[in-house]
Amino acid sequence: SEQQLENQADTEQGETEDDTWLQDLELFRKNPVNVNMADADELRQLRVISDLQIANLISYRTVLGKLQSIYELQSVPSWDVATIKKVLPFITVAGAISVRDDLLNRFAEGEHSLMLRMSQVLERSKGFDPSTSGTKYLGSPQRFFFRYRYTYKNLLQYGVTADKDAGEQFFRGIQKHGFDFYSFHLFVRKAGIMQAIALGDYTVNLGQGLIHWQSLAFKKSVDVMGVKRQSAVLRPYTSSGEFYFHRGAGITIRKGKVESTAFISFRKLSANYVADTVNNEEYISSFLNSGYHRTESETADKNRISQWATGGNISYKGRNYHIGANGVYYQFSLPVQKRDEPYNLYAINGRSWYNASMDYSFTFRNFHFFGEAAIAKNNEKAMVNGLLISVDSKIDLSVVHRSIGAGYQAVNGNAFTENTYPTNERGIYTGISIRPFSGWKIDAYCDFFKFPWLKYLIDAPSEGYDYMAQFTYSPNKQTELYTRFRSESKEANQPANSSVTNYLVSLPRKNWRTQVSFKLNNGITLRNRAEILWYDKKGANAENGFLIFQDVIYKPLMNSFSAGIRLQYFDTDGYTSRIYPYENDVPYSCCIPSFFARVFRCYLN
Repeated sequence: SEQQLENQADTEQGETEDDTWLQDLELFRKNPVNVNMADADELRQLRVISDLQIANLISYRTVLGKLQSIYELQSVPSWDVATIKKVLPFITVAGAISVRDDLLNRFAEGEHSLMLRMSQVLERSKGFDPSTSGTKYLGSPQRFFFRYRYTYKNLLQYGVTADKDAGEQFFRGIQKHGFDFYSFHLFVRKAGIMQAIALGDYTVNLGQGLIHWQSLAFKKSVDVMGVKRQSAVLRPYTSSGEFYFHRGAGITIRKGKVESTAFISFRKLSANYVADTVNNEEYISSFLNSGYHRTESETADKNRISQWATGGNISYKGRNYHIGANGVYYQFSLPVQKRDEPYNLYAINGRSWYNASMDYSFTFRNFHFFGEAAIAKNNEKAMVNGLLISVDSKIDLSVVHRSIGAGYQAVNGNAFTENTYPTNERGIYTGISIRPFSGWKIDAYCDFFKFPWLKYLIDAPSEGYDYMAQFTYSPNKQTELYTRFRSESKEANQPANSSVTNYLVSLPRKNWRTQVSFKLNNGITLRNRAEILWYDKKGANAENGFLIFQDVIYKPLMNSFSAGIRLQYFDTDGYTSRIYPYENDVPYSCCIPSFFARVFRCYLN
């Protein structure tokens, strides 16, 4: 999980504010999923097991009946010991619960939780220092976060979230009502034929992310079988990010094998506002998804545009297959008009946008095929297809092919692509996971991709590749060692080029990481990592990076107290050779900073 978050931060050049995944894991620890009764959507929410493993579990239950013990999972095809160990804290084997009794208990026997978090960088940033030049922040350097939530198992939850970023005003100026961001949600699952009811803030996840996916979704990582987007269509939103969610109402209804979802949303968005006095026009040049409103210019762009969104899907789910139709439509209060640059030729424009798609999956024995085909308002098309194969009890394979038109665009798209958004890409990915002997595991993937049209700072069609191989050795429950090598290369404009016409160069990036974890006893774990990075090693832009850290983690079983300390040293030649290591933080706060320059660092939890 930490490696997936590290890769995500590296890809998006920043850490995510979406802590829904961490909240879900904590919820499932307290209220484990009953594998005897859970359907595919419930099992997908764990985000630990693949759709092939889910299909095999459901087939196993259908043929042989309910599991008698959690240890029986070892008999389910494609469920290896490593998978079972990962999923054990979040599942249980139990009988059915009376629906009538369960409905009566939802509002009375749930759990209330309240979290208050304050954080501040101790050093004074330039934005808060009046003695320096440049733009200044209007507010205080503290960040405040508040969240109240009521939950009953995974069936009912409601709550309020509020957030103030460092530099934003608090109970003064434009923030006379306190926090910069407020969020409310009410979410009900499994109320008769209504599988989900969402009021307030929620996320929508359709197909494989070609037209719409707002929840946290991972891309390439050591989990080579986790290449398929897995989620229920509607999910409650409880995070502090201010962009990737809808505000309104949604409902999912299931009758027999047919399931249908519809949603409607209205909300204000921050955007770069442009007033063209020559042509007497007003328009938006870009959406702002950072959520920061610290300076006068950021404050002026807050809530500049209104967005109506509506859509949904309808799907038919057979025993081993499913097919669905999806659609989403947006209406903006001001037209969207990107900067007049060649790479923006196919960008979203106008007062409205829409996408439609078909998604599908089919499981046959140890094969699971899935995909989505989509079309945008401008008639540009996109397709993603994948295959998961359990070749043997010790070998798993995954393949993903994507072909996305140069002009294809989606407002909230998030598919399994090299690009941050699904647009302008063709590629083929293959991954393999091998468990040759007890305690040994080999994970590897290779990915080849092309970008048929221009991109930001890339003034011609370009291409690249990405390889990764990781060897993991776990001789016992106390020790784990892994070593990983990754090599990737993309074409881009030559940095600092001074000629009249720019040209593309390949910019290879390689890194080698080794990590050892050793459990001294039931309470203390030692963890050490060393990582070396080479950027454009033999080129004109060469940079090197090095990082090493030592963790001591104290977390005894059945004890409410835990602690951890890290000592770390890193030395890089510049920002392009930065390294993203995961750091333990306070609950539900994911910390994955980018490290560059030459620094000693330590932290204590």
